[in-house]
Amino acid sequence: MIAEQEYLQLSESTRVRVLSEALPYIQQFTGRTIVVKYGGAAMKDANLKDKVIRDIVFLSCIGMRPVIVHGGGPEINSWLDKLGIEPQFKNGLRVTDAATMDVVEMVLVGRVNKELVSLINQAGGSAVGLCGKDGNLFQARPEGQEGIGFVGEVSKVNTKILESLVNSNYIPVVSSVAADETGQAYNINADTVAGEIAAALGAEKLILLTDTAGILRDAKDPSTLITKLDIQEARRLIETGVVSGGMIPKVKCCVRSLAQGVRAAHIIDGRIPHSLLLEIFTDTGIGSMIVSSEFI
Repeated sequence: MIAEQEYLQLSESTRVRVLSEALPYIQQFTGRTIVVKYGGAAMKDANLKDKVIRDIVFLSCIGMRPVIVHGGGPEINSWLDKLGIEPQFKNGLRVTDAATMDVVEMVLVGRVNKELVSLINQAGGSAVGLCGKDGNLFQARPEGQEGIGFVGEVSKVNTKILESLVNSNYIPVVSSVAADETGQAYNINADTVAGEIAAALGAEKLILLTDTAGILRDAKDPSTLITKLDIQEARRLIETGVVSGGMIPKVKCCVRSLAQGVRAAHIIDGRIPHSLLLEIFTDTGIGSMIVSSEFI
């Protein structure tokens, strides 16, 4: 795939050839579920956001079954600031007291989610917004660390509502807020939610849109991108410190989803226009693909 402006400058015959070359990939993935975790720069930059939305609608139009899971950290921080609540983090997790949980739910469920649904609908798709509370889509339990408040993990996923939607050609857009058995709301990491939903649906692919090129052997050198690795290599990179910081939970959620049956997990750079299409419809892709050893 190529940048949109360059594509529009191509001759008609070249445009047709590009479309024709995508056919094997379209045939391979038609009818398959692809879970996309949407976040980072691709959500903040209006131009990138437009391209991601159009790519998601494109995937739906050619017969794939996209499910979108989103975060919204920067907008949560913005609203906390407006309300005079200082954001706090512990071990990379947002400390979520009762007041912060109210803001998280308002922003993720009431604002970010509905904006994405509206944009997909405007682009010609049919989207439905959900959170974990809707139809008991997924249930939360406390994450376990002391001093972080209402931060949760996914304890259970009920796929019935998602399967009903994708079977009717709707695009589910899921925010990472859920309740426990008592009805208490919890803030859950969106990468984690995406991985658990992908596993529960038996997705063909889990794709995490990030602000990095992918998994790098040297975090300061983009040329050291690892384009393909298996679960064992991914775990070794975490153990040896090659994968560190905020990349650790992303790689762990990919490994966990693969261990539960997802065919491939991808960490890609959402700052690149049409990164979704580049990763799915080209042999080389643009990011890091993690697979089970049998597929290496």
